[in-house]
Amino acid sequence: MTPWEAAAILVAGAGAGGINAVVGSGSLITFPTLVALGYPPVVANVSNNIGLVPGSITGTWGYRRELAGRSGLLLRLGSASLVGAVMGALLLLWLPEKAFRMIVPALIAIALVLVVVQPKLNRWVAKRRKTEAAHGGALLWGLVCLAGVYGGYFGAAQGILLISLLGIFLADDMQTVNGLKNGLSGIVNAAAAVIFIAIAEVDWWAVLLIGIGATLGGYLGASVGRKLPTWALRGVIVCVGLTAIAKLLLG
Repeated sequence: MTPWEAAAILVAGAGAGGINAVVGSGSLITFPTLVALGYPPVVANVSNNIGLVPGSITGTWGYRRELAGRSGLLLRLGSASLVGAVMGALLLLWLPEKAFRMIVPALIAIALVLVVVQPKLNRWVAKRRKTEAAHGGALLWGLVCLAGVYGGYFGAAQGILLISLLGIFLADDMQTVNGLKNGLSGIVNAAAAVIFIAIAEVDWWAVLLIGIGATLGGYLGASVGRKLPTWALRGVIVCVGLTAIAKLLLG
């Protein structure tokens, strides 16, 4: 690895950590960077997933004030993310990558639509909220589990999926939802990382560089994201999501 390549991976990790803390899709910076530098796609995906775990931790820590009193909800939904992440990571190792990635642009597009129409959908699910308390019910648990499958398999834009789901089914504001998203994404990445370390081929230099960059980027990203008004955060989500779709379709 040349110094230039190391610097490119480090900068990509910082950018990914910051974007993941604010909205998600940071993998669409680091994963293409590793592939462009000659890493095999599966090795790039695995190494990227492991490297972004520290950024998820600092991103969640940055939203600790918004998450005050929501530890029970995070644990409940975290169990769904854990189950889904294990399934997704095993799918990555057992099935052809192309088969799953074909539907990723469609998943992101659906998530963006949900984010945009979320205020109207919130009114539609108001009755469900009253009857299923503050945790979103079994339906949200199952949907978060499916998002975990997606995150364990590829991971890019899982934050957008989670924000759209949590925003619809929970009565919390967008900043609290974003903090919950960071925590759930971290659980997915960490669970998948354990499986990848045990089974898959990992490039540890790439992991180290992404991890250092993502740790700093995650904390700084959370500091910025917490100060954004709701409309601005929603706009960032849409812009990043559209960029993700373009990269997946054209790249």
